[in-house]
Amino acid sequence: MTDTLVKSTRPIIFRHLGKREYERVWHAMQAYTDNRHPESLDEIWFVEHAPVFTQGQAGKDEHMLFANDIPVVKVDRGGQVTYHGPGQLVAYFLLDIKRLKIGVRELVTRIEQSLVELLDGYSIEAYPKKDAPGVYVDEKKIASLGLRIRRGCSFHGLALNVNMDLAPFKQINPCGYAGLEMVQISDYCDISQVNQTATDLMPIITKLLGYSEVEQITGFKND
Repeated sequence: MTDTLVKSTRPIIFRHLGKREYERVWHAMQAYTDNRHPESLDEIWFVEHAPVFTQGQAGKDEHMLFANDIPVVKVDRGGQVTYHGPGQLVAYFLLDIKRLKIGVRELVTRIEQSLVELLDGYSIEAYPKKDAPGVYVDEKKIASLGLRIRRGCSFHGLALNVNMDLAPFKQINPCGYAGLEMVQISDYCDISQVNQTATDLMPIITKLLGYSEVEQITGFKND
């Protein structure tokens, strides 16, 4: 890591959303980013999604190998196609990176490093790759990453496979890579609860992003 983070005097909010349909959360991310102001707090949203394929802005239809009843949503993040489903921890990073004084590449690096540290705590040896964002174990992918930056602020984020049905990944070339095998935390240890991984990830992210104070919120205001 290269950029020096400004130590934030503001708290970061971790918002626990439970299980949600993808499109509602996506549109909420867009709205938060479009309506935030210089004093808006940064937030990270933890969520599990109902089964859905999401295709990034550069996504090519050829990476959808065959269709079934799982919906495909074309979205405004970077990257190709991936799958979200129950048993996967999704974390969305709604950060003012201009205020944090870090670039996009550095943010990606810090997110990847947070996952490497988390998995190390579970005795899983994981690593990022320079040419393929995400985190890998034994050349197999355990976490995907895709961001969007708008008005100096980030949204979208990471998807970490915890204890899920991996079969839908065989319907796609994950992240645009033919034959890429996907794995999950429960393949390597007895960690199987998404909530536990979120709880364990929070202090790591807090440290790597330079925050000293944390607030936790459950759900949205209009729930």
